[in-house]
Amino acid sequence: MLADLWDAVPPPLRDPVALAVPFFAVFVTLEAVAAALLGDERPAAERRAADGRALPLRGGMERRDATASLTMGVVSIATLTAWKALGLVVYAALFAYVAPWQLPSDAWWTWAIAIVAVDVLFYWSHRISHRVRLLWATHQAHHSSEYFNFATALRQKWNNSAELVVWLPLPLLGVPPALVFFGFSVNLVYQFFVHTERIGKLWAPYEFVFNTPSHHRVHHGSDPLYLDRNYAGILVIWDRLFGTFQAEEHRPTYGLTTPVGTYNIWRLQTHEYAAIARDVRAAPTVRDKLGYVFGPPGWRPQTADYEAAR
Repeated sequence: MLADLWDAVPPPLRDPVALAVPFFAVFVTLEAVAAALLGDERPAAERRAADGRALPLRGGMERRDATASLTMGVVSIATLTAWKALGLVVYAALFAYVAPWQLPSDAWWTWAIAIVAVDVLFYWSHRISHRVRLLWATHQAHHSSEYFNFATALRQKWNNSAELVVWLPLPLLGVPPALVFFGFSVNLVYQFFVHTERIGKLWAPYEFVFNTPSHHRVHHGSDPLYLDRNYAGILVIWDRLFGTFQAEEHRPTYGLTTPVGTYNIWRLQTHEYAAIARDVRAAPTVRDKLGYVFGPPGWRPQTADYEAAR
């Protein structure tokens, strides 16, 4: 039955992300209007973080920042389509010729398996992207805004190759390739709605099981308490199970620990790759070069010889 309903949808609209685009536009617009109408009535003490950095208005939106986010989102539609086309070829071959069995695409439980399996793999892919600098170089663009709103949700990376690798077990285990991508699209659509400061904490049982705006605000915080926490896509139970959960205790300071200071979308996407290249060129040993590429963000050799060489 699910397959029949899916077949009834025109092919260009079968991607849930494409179906959701008009809703994205409506919610971004509503949030922008709300920010403009409400203004800034905060006392001076609430306008700066502990490090002196200016804190944007809660739920606020800055025109240049939002424009950069939206532009990166538009470009990501094209880049994601290209990556998915490449992945589909590989996944189809694995599904048809390697998988020991093939799950039926018309069974509701296959769809459920695809959505949950993509979600747990998203958790691990997301976690690794924060802990391996080469992957962080791609993902950091999404964290570069110092605002947290629906426009920020659309500030997407342009390189999805890591996720394609992480999802390889699914077609190998018989999940139809189309449902792998469907699960990822459902994940993306859900995550759009957790990028807002307009919603506080939700019903406690929901907060316990699902990713929410409160949980995801923590993830976007650059505060020491919040760094590398709450990697969830849809289900926050993965964070609870694997020890990366952190409840929201205060309003986060959003953005990177070292702000980029630009609205240029090319630089926002590539500046960390350039920084890796500089560090690799300057490193005196192969071990240090590999550390700069595959170590966590901020990794530095802890040797006197290296410091002397610098």
